[in-house]
Amino acid sequence: MEKDTLIIVLDCETTNTLDDPICYDVGFAVVNPWTGKTIEKHSYVVADVFCDKDLMQYAYFADKIPSYQNDIKSGKRQLKSFSTIKRILANTCKKYDIKIIAAHNARFDYKALSLSQRYITTSKYRYFIPYGVEMWDTLKMAREIFKKDEKFGEFCYNHDYITKNGQRKYTAEILYQYLINDDTFEESHTGLEDVIIEAEIFTYCLNRKPDINGKLW
Repeated sequence: MEKDTLIIVLDCETTNTLDDPICYDVGFAVVNPWTGKTIEKHSYVVADVFCDKDLMQYAYFADKIPSYQNDIKSGKRQLKSFSTIKRILANTCKKYDIKIIAAHNARFDYKALSLSQRYITTSKYRYFIPYGVEMWDTLKMAREIFKKDEKFGEFCYNHDYITKNGQRKYTAEILYQYLINDDTFEESHTGLEDVIIEAEIFTYCLNRKPDINGKLW
């Protein structure tokens, strides 16, 4: 990856089921992947979904709905249609010549965004990510960097961050706790706020292994 490359880091929060996730919060930021510097931030609440009370009752973090309403009123987050958010993302990619959009567990975000596009447009439009832009996965990158890292292994063992089959956990929250040496840190589980920590994970992995391949496919 060239030193002057900029990427977008994206995160979405969903309702409905994990098998058929529908986005109500889309956050993304333009980031220098080598330094972690944020160039531009975007935080959107999806009007098509958030204003549907029946659908939002299935949101995993439904208890955050009042805070979202306050954030919209204060201007911290913008209430936009899904089609408008898609257009803003595409225009941002063009503005900064973005070729990579990264997410933690990117397969889920890609699925959620695509399903949301099909749900909202009744399958008239099927894809959300701009054509020609690669999806990278910071989860895939972190597994490559940390799978043999003894200090991270010790950190996971000491905090019981171990799966049922004895493997280390690689959630964004756990990785960020390790990177900042603070086991009290809790992930916000809101789009833009989670983007910021995922961008730092990307930067750390890239600097540890500059030729790392984080492509989802």
